[in-house]
Amino acid sequence: MKFLKTLILLAAVVLTQNALAKMNVVTTSTIVTDMVKEVGGDRINVIGLMGPGVDPHLYKPASGDVFKLQRAKVIFYSGLMLEGRMADLFFKMARSGKKVYAVTESIPEKDRLEPIEFKGHWDPHIWGDPILWSKCIPTVVEGLSAEDPAGKEYYSKRGEEVVKSYKAVHLWAMKRIKELPKSQQVLVTSHDAFNYFGKAFGFQVIAIQGLSTVTEAGLADIVNTVAFIKSKQLKAIFVESSVNPAAIERVAQDAGVKVGGELFSDSCGKPGELHEGNGEKYDVGTYVGMVKHNINTIVGSLK
Repeated sequence: MKFLKTLILLAAVVLTQNALAKMNVVTTSTIVTDMVKEVGGDRINVIGLMGPGVDPHLYKPASGDVFKLQRAKVIFYSGLMLEGRMADLFFKMARSGKKVYAVTESIPEKDRLEPIEFKGHWDPHIWGDPILWSKCIPTVVEGLSAEDPAGKEYYSKRGEEVVKSYKAVHLWAMKRIKELPKSQQVLVTSHDAFNYFGKAFGFQVIAIQGLSTVTEAGLADIVNTVAFIKSKQLKAIFVESSVNPAAIERVAQDAGVKVGGELFSDSCGKPGELHEGNGEKYDVGTYVGMVKHNINTIVGSLK
């Protein structure tokens, strides 16, 4: 019995040492968190500040978040003003010597969108295009490797696998979208989170409100959107998981069109939550699962 207790104690010590050996990494949005987890694997401990359904445009860090950031070895955030209220905090931490990375730094300016309604700002919703989003992975690999040189090969190999998975879900999505008639390849949502998605997959995208969810849809925006939906004879429009659905529901009622379902825009779903569509199950708490959910929801409602 004494020998068994000793073995249990030793096992507990080993597990504790392994946990302590992991590099502490803090991330912001769930989409960034999933990417970093996929690349970092077992060598890192990831603390995501934002949970499922949280709107990064409006997120304001609490005192506990600042403590987590201060303890982090590395910090990853999306960038391009997505986490608007946290930008100053990240800037100050970087100047003090903290390793802080905006994953979208990997995206060449020629590939960034700057619609006129964004008033001089880049559109930050890069993840709408899986191929373009995969270009953020080198920044994650570089950031982790710089603080954990012994894991460089490990991070590089995992990064390559994540890139492959993003490219694979892009091809999968293109095949699903072919089931839609061209006339129905129109996506009407709450805010401008799907411009990259539209460009990647050939959808005309209409948003009732602009880049940030801080703004609200005005009466003119609603009237114009209703007229557009009727002119296109659309079968469905969509609410977003991190945006108040009131405006879309009002438009749907006025246009006499159904709400086709909820799309994940600025946040993944709950980790471990399995959804089923098109004959397969996927975890909507992951980026790949999020893309599959959105595509299946859109195609299923507009066919």
